[in-house]
Amino acid sequence: MSRFAPVTEGTDNWCGPCNVPRHRHDRAYAALILSGSYEESGSFGRYRVRPGQVLLHRRFDAHLDRFESGGAHIVNVLLCAEPAFGLGCVTDADAIARLSEHDPVATAAALAEQLRPVPPPITDWPDLLARDLRDDPQLSLHDWAMRHHLAPETLSRGFRKVFATPPAGFRAEARTQDALGLIAKGSSPLAAVAAATGFADQAHMTRAITALTGRPPGYWREVKSLQDLARGLHL
Repeated sequence: MSRFAPVTEGTDNWCGPCNVPRHRHDRAYAALILSGSYEESGSFGRYRVRPGQVLLHRRFDAHLDRFESGGAHIVNVLLCAEPAFGLGCVTDADAIARLSEHDPVATAAALAEQLRPVPPPITDWPDLLARDLRDDPQLSLHDWAMRHHLAPETLSRGFRKVFATPPAGFRAEARTQDALGLIAKGSSPLAAVAAATGFADQAHMTRAITALTGRPPGYWREVKSLQDLARGLHL
């Protein structure tokens, strides 16, 4: 059995109330909300979404969902590129939904054309901590707790209640995603990527990326090289 949850491309209906435990996918995708609302806590932060908004997920991002009694009607769209933000909105969700019934390629193109980022809301200190950990995966949790007058056990318990993972685990995943992004976009030596993203050494980074993705960094470097070659052959 795969360690990753499948993405159901196209329409997806969720009846509430229900909670979907923390999970991750090995495909980048967008979830366009057509009706209903729900809360998602994931690698980009915590969002409460409504119709016309779009949740975006990179490969290997983790998230959990909390659906209320009304549930939600969603269109899932597979993405070819990794999104740079977690929440967006579109101007004509119905048009995208109609395209999704027969043309996945046109659906993705229409979504990309309409998509605009929405600033993430900061409603409580766990949201602020998640943002700060994404911005600085080397952030000291002890120092952050002291600045915000929180006991270490309160920090861990409160954050885990929202994100279903402790702050240290969230920070480690953010650091690993940063490293994976650099490997996928550039050609820097793996040791340099490890140093730039705060790992103790290349071996430490290799273990983290393998644990997150099921593949070592060298695999993702090779995939990037093959993609670059394919693009070159089509010039």
